[in-house]
Amino acid sequence: MAVVALVAVGALLSPFGARIPAGAVGRWCRWIVRASGVRVRITGRAPADGGLLLVANHISWLDIPLLAAVRPARMLAKAEIRQWPVAGALAARGGVLFIERDRIRALPETVARLAEEMRGGAAVAAFPEGSTWCGRAQGHFRRAVFQAALDAGVSVQPVRIRYRFGGGAASTTPAFVGDDSLLASVWRVVSVRGLVAEVDVRPLLGPGVHPDRRALARAAQTGVTDSEEDVGHPGDQPRPVILASLR
Repeated sequence: MAVVALVAVGALLSPFGARIPAGAVGRWCRWIVRASGVRVRITGRAPADGGLLLVANHISWLDIPLLAAVRPARMLAKAEIRQWPVAGALAARGGVLFIERDRIRALPETVARLAEEMRGGAAVAAFPEGSTWCGRAQGHFRRAVFQAALDAGVSVQPVRIRYRFGGGAASTTPAFVGDDSLLASVWRVVSVRGLVAEVDVRPLLGPGVHPDRRALARAAQTGVTDSEEDVGHPGDQPRPVILASLR
């Protein structure tokens, strides 16, 4: 299976991740999704350079390579993912930042580490809902990760992810929810035909515009759910439009 082969290549190369060009990482991530039988459409504005917090709604395990295709970043993930077969080891070797959600006392340390990464010029990617949703409903963005962006003084880039069939109807096939196993979810995705992943890079939320993490989280969630193009700060500089499609 092509997906297995691509994951194996990623596992072999993950220790050299810092030396792999960002463009190559993005292509590999898109290939992972395409090898699953899913077409990818990326629209919107190119993400900012330098330190950045990428945030997106969360539906499927496919969201991870899709977000990395927008801009390679250090992913924030729940600690349980370490235990996933193959994927857990790949994530750990690839520089994923794990968060122990059941240890509230560890949260300040995690926020400080995220801020340090972004302050140093890295992009960090997170799914602030904290769990996957079916795609027709979604959760509220949790605020802790936005505190890290405030502390680091970096911009926040909202990204909206949706899955549809080729005819335009919304699809919940990729949803990874409830007691679903990763293997069962992967098999369901590769078995369906005509699935399209739509990734919309929303207007940037610049630093210093929102006074606290509550307001910043609210603005980021609006950026993911609102279809209007006026979510970003009026002073944001226009950036090139991304129009990418894998067939």
